[in-house]
Amino acid sequence: MDLPKIHAESGDITAINNLELIPFETKRVYYLYDVPNRADRGAHAHKELYQLVVGVSGSFDIELFDGLDTIKYTLNQPDQGLLIVPGIWRDLNNFSGGGICLVLASHEYDAEDYIRDFQEYINYRS
Repeated sequence: MDLPKIHAESGDITAINNLELIPFETKRVYYLYDVPNRADRGAHAHKELYQLVVGVSGSFDIELFDGLDTIKYTLNQPDQGLLIVPGIWRDLNNFSGGGICLVLASHEYDAEDYIRDFQEYINYRS
């Protein structure tokens, strides 16, 4: 999704307001950085969590799998985000040098919400 970008000579700004652009109230914000370019992150799904993922610097790829189809996105613009709904398996990889992945999440961290085993995920989706 395109995020609002306000341009000024002194620099651009993007603001993401709860329940306006995203269909959830943000309860947790975190970011991934200094990820080695051959490393993978993610490799899990969530049962209830919504996330907005933004490539705020550099680039990285994110592959989403819904139990049937896989689609790959490259996030490399700070004014574009990817909304991930519950029940979607995600893998993040191919981080560029300086790549930063910002995540806005609908819930605080809850280990019980994660599905970390791919076969368990397939069974969950069946």
